[in-house]
Amino acid sequence: MKIKMNLPFKKLLFMFIFNVTLFLVLIIAIQNSSKKSKINLIINETVNLPISFIIGISFISGSITGSLINSYFDDKNI
Repeated sequence: MKIKMNLPFKKLLFMFIFNVTLFLVLIIAIQNSSKKSKINLIINETVNLPISFIIGISFISGSITGSLINSYFDDKNI
């Protein structure tokens, strides 16, 4: 028996697996990072974080946001 998954579920599953893989590679890659910086938020500052972590998380969150927006517009057929 072949199980049929609908297309939006496949896209969300691929997006989740892809971004989790990127996150794991990011965590492994920043083990020896020495340059650290703080992020100024509206209320407070964060703790010192490696710059590569900040850039990587920004990329991953943009990838997630872009995938969700794209799947939203694909569902609406706009």
